[in-house]
Amino acid sequence: MSKKKKYYTVWKGHKPGIYDTWNACKAQTKDYPSAVYKSFPTLDAAKHALNSNPKDFIGNKKFTSGLTSEQLRKIGKPNYNSIAVDAASSGNPGIMEYRGVDTKTKKQLFIQGPFKQGTNNIGEFLAIVHGLALLKKNNSNLLIYTDSKTAISWVKKKQCNTKLERTENNKDVFDLIDRAVSWLKNNDYNTTIVKWETKAWGEIPADFGRK
Repeated sequence: MSKKKKYYTVWKGHKPGIYDTWNACKAQTKDYPSAVYKSFPTLDAAKHALNSNPKDFIGNKKFTSGLTSEQLRKIGKPNYNSIAVDAASSGNPGIMEYRGVDTKTKKQLFIQGPFKQGTNNIGEFLAIVHGLALLKKNNSNLLIYTDSKTAISWVKKKQCNTKLERTENNKDVFDLIDRAVSWLKNNDYNTTIVKWETKAWGEIPADFGRK
């Protein structure tokens, strides 16, 4: 079965506009700091979005879960006594940034980047450790939500198992990685790290909205 045609609106990129293939959209957003774009099912919808505020289309869409009522019951609802963290990377590797927000209000608590070269997994890892350090500093009992199982695993192992090689282009990112690993090895914490249930709750509140 062939995939349905999509159109891509680029609000912020090398050349804002509408593109009819993902590769064309990617060319306009790759290596562009804080690029803003989204796919639409029709050309008319993409045109309408281009002439509108991207905030009306990104992060505000109504979410419909595909799970059964029994599955939703078992998962339950998010614990809003928490912060949510996420990362975004334009390419792999590519320009990367990460942030943390209040899960309920989406108020931004911290943001780092964009960095010239990183990966999404690195950003997710750094975001969790940043959150851990912030909560410990504030003597807070909030928990941390992340949608990355990989990052959770790295934090538990107290190491960043990235395959990205150190270069001059990513020195700043690896400096942060070294600091994060050192913090994990030299600090105890009581914060609970929980996997965000995207299928049940929609995108994590810290999501950068570029899907």
